[in-house]
Amino acid sequence: MHLASRSALTGAMLALSAAVLPTPSAAQKAPAPPADLDSYVTRVMKEFQVPGLSVAIVKDGKVVVAKGYGVRELGKPGKVDAHTRFGIASNTKIFTATALALLVEDGKLEWDAPVIRYLPAFAMYDPYVTREITVRDLLVHRSGLGLGAGDLMWWPSSDYSRDEIVQRLRYIKPATSFRSAYAYDNVLYSVAGEVIQAVSGQSWEDFVSSRILSKIGMRGSNVYASRATKGDNDAIPHAEIEGTVRPITPFANDNVDPAGGINSSAADMARWLIVQLDSGRVADGSRLFSPRSTRQLWAMVTPIPIGDPAPELAALRPQFNGYALGLGVRDYRGRKILTHTGGLPGYVSQVTMIPSLRLGVVVLTNQESGSAFQSITYHVLDHYLGVPPTDYVSIYSKLDARQAARFDSVTSAASTARDSASGPSLPLERYAGKYTDPWYGEIDIERDDDGLVIRFAHTPALVGDLVHWQHDTFVARWRDRELRADAYVTFALNPDGTIAHATMQAVSPATDFSYDFQDLFLTRVR
Repeated sequence: MHLASRSALTGAMLALSAAVLPTPSAAQKAPAPPADLDSYVTRVMKEFQVPGLSVAIVKDGKVVVAKGYGVRELGKPGKVDAHTRFGIASNTKIFTATALALLVEDGKLEWDAPVIRYLPAFAMYDPYVTREITVRDLLVHRSGLGLGAGDLMWWPSSDYSRDEIVQRLRYIKPATSFRSAYAYDNVLYSVAGEVIQAVSGQSWEDFVSSRILSKIGMRGSNVYASRATKGDNDAIPHAEIEGTVRPITPFANDNVDPAGGINSSAADMARWLIVQLDSGRVADGSRLFSPRSTRQLWAMVTPIPIGDPAPELAALRPQFNGYALGLGVRDYRGRKILTHTGGLPGYVSQVTMIPSLRLGVVVLTNQESGSAFQSITYHVLDHYLGVPPTDYVSIYSKLDARQAARFDSVTSAASTARDSASGPSLPLERYAGKYTDPWYGEIDIERDDDGLVIRFAHTPALVGDLVHWQHDTFVARWRDRELRADAYVTFALNPDGTIAHATMQAVSPATDFSYDFQDLFLTRVR
């Protein structure tokens, strides 16, 4: 689940809608938000073409802001308010980590116990990893799997069950040795969901709903990706499709739920952050979890290499960076922050906490602009840190333009290097047939009157026309253009002219990393 940046929106959609939340008395009010918050958010939405978003700010245990901006769907009048639901995507991961913490507190689970204690049939590619991988390891992206490995089993929506996906992990070859490197994954959160079910007797969805959402009072939220846009106050996902921002089909596969399935609002996420920042204490004085669990959830486990930011953001380079249990951990202007982003088709979001200030910020959007939520988050953080304001909107707009130019240069270079005069080595019908990959399964390539068609047997959306590129490489041009994931398919031949295998890779560097085509190794079924 990956984030892309977009640009400009007309100002007509930028109506504001305030939250209907209890207002603290004057004596109890937390420090005020930035005075220009509304105008700043309006500018962000226009610059990055975001139809609607919501913002929550909590400080010192109080809700300072929970507010909606813009519209739920382009061309329709429904306004975003504090209770409008958005897909929070990977911001779900800390809920899964918290669910495991509750089971640890119940005495039913140990963080550093092997997963096979709770799921005896679970296996990874390497038997050593199978024996040694722990519950904690499921959450911290150091298993040895590559970036997004295995996501094609559920992204786009597939007919595999969650249990089948977990069973197929044993066929994915590692990209690095165990615990040696950080590489973000989603599939091990599915395993975490299965651990929760095995230990508690409840599905991940039922456990998180009953033990977390209900306890906190997040009554407007739900835990099923398939329920996105099904309510009367849901934001509709949008994306830039072939140059135009428009509504798109929501992602609706519940296999993603433990990694990214929650739909929530600014009002509910504000409640969640207050609990997180108060070491598990709920508004009624009871506890969701103990301070000991807070220490576990927030402690960095996996270091993440620190790169150099763009020159315009050089001052924000962290001194440390890593991943805890469902949260990223780093420093920002000398303060430790806990943060995570989320991305599903048409929804991107960010959650950030500065524990030392008891400050939390949430930005939920219905368009795929990471620059939008970054600009708002940093503007709010800087306000509470008391540093001079930075024009993040202009900075991120420039960074978006530079990134777009880099992506264009990659695709242009590939086109320039292409041997357009070359032809395939074999008649097209010789490429047709059934292929299989050890972890994904079956992929069919068929010959029809217009050429070759590729179909992923378990993923209805992955149907595309194979357009010849050069030599024995074709481009899978997916018929569903919302996918934005065209991919090269390259066939390798045996000495006798038969096909040995086929591999794939994304055409554009902008392709979401969950399309892990590069991990496929397709052999002909004979």
